Amino acid sequence: MNKPVIGVLGASGAVGRAAVRELRTLGHTGLRLGGRTASALSAVAEEDPTGHDETVRADATAPDGLRAFTKGCDIVLNCVGPTYRLRAAVASAALAAGAHCVDVAGDDPAAEDLLEAGDPALDGRTVVLSAGALPGLSSLLPRWLAGQGLDGAAALTAYCGGLEPCSPTVAHDLMLSLTSGGAGGAAYGEALAAVRGGHRVSRVLRTAEDTGHEAFPGRVAVQPYLSGESERLATVLGLDRLDWYNVHPGPAVRALLNVLPGRLAAGEDPDRLAERLILAADLDLAGRKPYYVMDFALSGTASARPATAGLTLRAASSYRLTAAVGALAVDAVLRGEVPAGVHFACDVLDPHTVVTHLRAHGAADLRLTGAAAGAEQVEEGVL
Repeated sequence: MNKPVIGVLGASGAVGRAAVRELRTLGHTGLRLGGRTASALSAVAEEDPTGHDETVRADATAPDGLRAFTKGCDIVLNCVGPTYRLRAAVASAALAAGAHCVDVAGDDPAAEDLLEAGDPALDGRTVVLSAGALPGLSSLLPRWLAGQGLDGAAALTAYCGGLEPCSPTVAHDLMLSLTSGGAGGAAYGEALAAVRGGHRVSRVLRTAEDTGHEAFPGRVAVQPYLSGESERLATVLGLDRLDWYNVHPGPAVRALLNVLPGRLAAGEDPDRLAERLILAADLDLAGRKPYYVMDFALSGTASARPATAGLTLRAASSYRLTAAVGALAVDAVLRGEVPAGVHFACDVLDPHTVVTHLRAHGAADLRLTGAAAGAEQVEEGVL
C-alpha cells in the first residue's frame, strides 16, 4: 500500500518547519515541502536525509502554483498566511485536487467560504480549520480539563500570552483581525466582552496595563478579549461565565497595540506597521528567554460539591504548539478519525491524545491544580 502524500505548505516558516518535525515524529516521512524559497526548503528536507522529502516552490497567492503543489497530494497542511487574507484559498485548491486539508488557522471566514462553495463532505473530503495554538489548543485544553475531576463546569477564566518573536504572518493577521476573522464579516473578537448567563455581554471587563499573575514572570498587561471560538467553548461546556484575557508581557508590543487601531484608521501603511510590530517583539525579547503560557481555571462541581480545576501550560514557543496540533490533525484525518466535511480542530480532535502528545514529546509542561490534580493522581495510581 502506497504511503499517503502529505503536502506541507509554508514548510520553511516558523510553524511549517516545526510541523514537519512533528509529522516525522508521528511516523510520516517522504513529505512534499512547499514554499517560496528553494534553499530554505532544502534545509528543512536535509534535517531528515533518509526521509526522501520532495521540495516544490509554491506561492499561496498564485493559483497556478497552488494547483501544481496540491496535485497528487492526499492531504495538505497549510502553515502560511496571512490567514484572513488567504481565507480558504489553500483549502479550496486542495479540495480541487481531490485532497483533504488541515489549516493551522482559517477560522470562520475560511469555513464560510468553503461551505458557500459546497460541502466537501459530499465528495468524501475533510477540512480541519483552526488547528493551532490559538485558536485550537485554546479550546482543546479547557475541554480536556473539564473531564479531570469535575462532574460539571460553570465558569472559566483564561490567561494566554507570552514573550516570543513575531512572525510576519502573525503581525499581518493581528492587524487584519481588527476588522475581520470572525463570523459574518465581523472582527475576530471583541475587547472587554465576556460571557455572562451563557451569552456575550459587551464591556463587562477592564484592561489592566500593569499587573501581576502567578503564571507569568514579572509585570504584564492583560486585555479581556472574547473570540468566536471562546463563545463556542462556553456553549459546549455549558458555562454560565467565561472571562478570557490576552496577556502582553512586553511593553514595546503593548504600546504599539494600544495605538494600532488608530494608526490603521488614519491610513498608515499596514506593511510598515507589521515591520514595527516585529521589531517591537524583538525589543521586548532582547536578553530574555522566550516563553508562552496558557492558564485555565475552571469552576464547577465534584461529587455534587463546589470544586475548581486548574491547568497551566508552559512552552518555549507557541509556534511549536501550533505545529503539534496541525500535525496531530493531519494524522487523525489520515487514520479516518475525522468525518468528511468542514470542522474546527477543537470539535474533532481527541483532547486526551493532544495532551499526551505534548507531554510525551516535550512540547509543553502541563501542571494541574485542584480537582484536576487529584484526578490525575488517582489515574496514575490505577496505572
